Amino acid sequence: MSAASVQALGDGTDIWEEAGRLWYASAHEAHPWLPMLQALPEADAVSIFRTMTKGATLYGVRDDGALVGLLALEGEWVERLYVATAAQGRGIGDALLAHACALRPDGLRLYTHQLNSRARTFYERRGFRPVRFGLSPPPESMPDVEYHWPGTDD
Repeated sequence: MSAASVQALGDGTDIWEEAGRLWYASAHEAHPWLPMLQALPEADAVSIFRTMTKGATLYGVRDDGALVGLLALEGEWVERLYVATAAQGRGIGDALLAHACALRPDGLRLYTHQLNSRARTFYERRGFRPVRFGLSPPPESMPDVEYHWPGTDD
């Protein structure tokens, strides 16, 4: 795949199923320290993903027809950004984040887990700054960090 091309994914049932499966596989591998996710049956992934991203617009990157990158954007919030494990390191995450920044030039916000050092490094290298440390809401209740770009302090 050459330069990653980001496209709006639409709202069809097939899109939600494909996006839910990508979220599950990527998150399951990236977060071995998250007991709730590790215990989640794959069969429940699509409905959980759809609930978590209700109201968000989905964008994606495809490689040979397969969804390999996913961005869920709701207002100024990056609700989810995942890249298939096998597709990481090819600029897909960069393309998705650049797309979000272009759509929201006045600023973006996102949360990630404090233990997710790979994501934290990714965001910080692209100009996001940590502004708050806390806990994600129950039932997860894991240490998280809120990031802002380009620094929309409240």
